[in-house]
Amino acid sequence: MKRVDFGNGRTLSNIAATALPMFAAQALNLLYNIVDRIYIARIPVIGTAALGAVGLCFPIVILITAFTNMFGSGGAPLFSISRGAGDRKEASGIQNTSFFLLLVTSILLTLIGELAGAPVLRMFGASDQAMVHALPYLRIYLIGTVFSMISTGMNPFINAQGYSMIGMTTVMIGAVANIILDPVMIFVLGLGVEGAAIATILSQALSAVFVLFFLFGNKVDYRLHCLRPDEIRSCGPRARRITGLGMAAFIMQLTNSLVTVSCNQVLSHVGGDIYVSIMTIINSARQMLETPLLSITEGTSPIISFNYGARRFKDVKEAGLVMFLLSMGYAGAVWMILRICPAAVIGIFSSDPELMETALPSFNLYFSTFIFMVFQHCGQIVFKSLGKKNHAIFFSLLRKAFIVIPLTYLLPYAFHMGTAGVFAAEPISNVVGGLACFITMLIVVLPELK
Repeated sequence: MKRVDFGNGRTLSNIAATALPMFAAQALNLLYNIVDRIYIARIPVIGTAALGAVGLCFPIVILITAFTNMFGSGGAPLFSISRGAGDRKEASGIQNTSFFLLLVTSILLTLIGELAGAPVLRMFGASDQAMVHALPYLRIYLIGTVFSMISTGMNPFINAQGYSMIGMTTVMIGAVANIILDPVMIFVLGLGVEGAAIATILSQALSAVFVLFFLFGNKVDYRLHCLRPDEIRSCGPRARRITGLGMAAFIMQLTNSLVTVSCNQVLSHVGGDIYVSIMTIINSARQMLETPLLSITEGTSPIISFNYGARRFKDVKEAGLVMFLLSMGYAGAVWMILRICPAAVIGIFSSDPELMETALPSFNLYFSTFIFMVFQHCGQIVFKSLGKKNHAIFFSLLRKAFIVIPLTYLLPYAFHMGTAGVFAAEPISNVVGGLACFITMLIVVLPELK
């Protein structure tokens, strides 16, 4: 079974060998949500309304992802650093503890979500009409929380061991199943929005089974096992380290959820349901366009962590530079495409002429500073990969919690910008928050690597 050796070979080759399969995996993983939205938007008569209603569930979906990233993205860098330092016992302990945390948290989130789903959707601004579609979708989706968290949360440990092709296959299985099941459930069986949720959880279950089959198998270097009672009692220090470093990823996703809630509340008040649907399309497009950027940075992360643990600081710097140049090249190309043909991107998600006409100005404003996202992603991934949790947490909070959310309320109301103020908050944060994160990273990290 072919593996990527993070300690040898050219840096660019290692990044490509890790990032390309990760890009394929993340692109396919994105289809879990994107395909749902494309099909839901095309349900006869109710398509646009149903799309906006399902968009109201996204904050809860993002919250689940936040907990997944806390234990997956928090554990994987520590796992890689221990591998680089040659400490097999600690690496195995981190992997097993992360799995335990994912399993317990998924069960708790499912129970809480099923009990509190309706009042939470009301709090998010769901109208009576939207609740008809949003609540059934959410309740079905929550059943698959354990599958989603295990497949997504444990996949970084597969990639961290150099098995990037297996990591890609893990996601591919679920994504292909989702693409096939979506139209069958929604249109052939006539289940509508509920059918989209059923297709998603079945697909996630297939991915989770494959992940567990591989990690519990004999072919992997660091076999997974369930913690015994005595190990559970003694796993506290590792759990705190995992949670501490993963808090940055958790906060990033949590603030994304809060941003979505804030945007939907304000847009529903100042623009109506059609602007909630537009924000759903914009969020979908951002996820789609951001995926290759995430692949480059996340694909570089285990290389940085491994070489940092092995004290090969020259390789750490080289990996960081290659990551930045690749990210900037991609983001620059995407920014040009968005400037030239934004309607083509919007058309992927909706064919409604009225929606298209209304969405174009908002879309152009929202993505006007897309290229500045590179600074945030690169700075954040370096802090996380080197285990610098305080810096990672602070800059996770800065861009969304301290910039985007206040501006989402201030610009439409205090500065009387209406719906344009909501869509302007993100580009402002890209410039201010992104540059602050990247410059701080250079000041903090470069002297240490000397």
